[in-house]
Amino acid sequence: MYQVQDSSAFLRARQGLASRGGRTRRVSRTVVLLGVVSMLTDISSEMVAAVLPLYLVYSLGFTPLQYGLVDGLYQGASALVRLASGFTGDRLRRHKEVATTGYGLSAICKLGLLAVGSTWGAVGAIILLDRTGKGIRTAPRDALISLNSRPETLGLSFGVHRALDTTGAMLGPLLAFGILAVAPLAFDSIFLVSFCIAVVGVAVLVLFVNGRPHGADEAEPPPPPSLREAGSVVREPGFRPLLALASVLGLATMSDAFIYLALEQRVGFEPTLFPVLFVCTAAVYMVLAVPAGWLADRVGRTPVFLGGYALLLPVYGLLLAPDAGLGTIPLTLGMLGAYYAATDGVLAALGSTLSPPHLRGTGLALVGTATSVARLLASVIFGALWVTVGIEASVACFAGALLLALLVMAAWLARGRGALTGA
Repeated sequence: MYQVQDSSAFLRARQGLASRGGRTRRVSRTVVLLGVVSMLTDISSEMVAAVLPLYLVYSLGFTPLQYGLVDGLYQGASALVRLASGFTGDRLRRHKEVATTGYGLSAICKLGLLAVGSTWGAVGAIILLDRTGKGIRTAPRDALISLNSRPETLGLSFGVHRALDTTGAMLGPLLAFGILAVAPLAFDSIFLVSFCIAVVGVAVLVLFVNGRPHGADEAEPPPPPSLREAGSVVREPGFRPLLALASVLGLATMSDAFIYLALEQRVGFEPTLFPVLFVCTAAVYMVLAVPAGWLADRVGRTPVFLGGYALLLPVYGLLLAPDAGLGTIPLTLGMLGAYYAATDGVLAALGSTLSPPHLRGTGLALVGTATSVARLLASVIFGALWVTVGIEASVACFAGALLLALLVMAAWLARGRGALTGA
């Protein structure tokens, strides 16, 4: 994910915040344009993601097992190629071109859904290619954001990008359900509109985004890194502690879907409200992403990152409260959105700070992959616990694990103060 009615006003507000403090813009034009590309792409992707269960199960007649396999591909396939694309962008010094390949592949897959028919294997292959495109584009795109930002404003830059990206994640499902409201079961129309929006995003990237890092003409670039040198990024000061920090905390994190399921059991709202929960969480994330990035640049990225994960503790507490009422819902969604705002872009800023410029894509890919794998394992563990001991005991286990992880990681970082240099 993370998964405005007046987009021009939104952009003006972001740019106004970005340009405060002197004549120099705080956030570069490249960062804003990459945010627009991500917004358009997320509108396209989330249009499809929002209707995919309906399309596969009710229109094509997929069994729950078949849908589970496709959903697993959708959630996890991007991690398989993230490391390769990050290194390729560093090796070729072509982060823009590698990212464009990923964006273009995802766009073409929207048309592929129109062409493959109802064969579940073919649909699964298209979904795999679409998520492969996401994996290809993520690390090079974040490397471009990082290399076109000043070190002291990395948090703000990633905050602006994530806010625009999340705007797309909100608008996509709304547009899809709007189309279905006008023309029920018009899935082909959704895929076609999704393709057109994705093409516009690729066009913005190709035509308007400068692929050269800021100041690239001012210094002689180092030789292209070898595969062996790319592996040395983990020996950079502070990088291994960052991987450990992201992985350990990720292992103690419940997925959004499990949080919403637990919330539904505690409060007893209608299951049809599930899409609203995702949209509300994304709305809070969108509003707080820029302030959280700004705060991270001012007071330190590591404290803000740890504070974001600490916000999950009261979320877990609300899920265990004996007298949970309707007021639990906005509190939970608000803190969950704030957690994303304080961790997602801030983690990318931390990874940027601790990765050398010529290995920026590789470093960010390593951080993203470690986090994704940890969260995937956490979901498997939570699901197994739910089946074994019940949902309340599972939430309690994760709450205890998260508290322990936060205390251990905070103590570890405090003992080795300066381990996350510049963070």
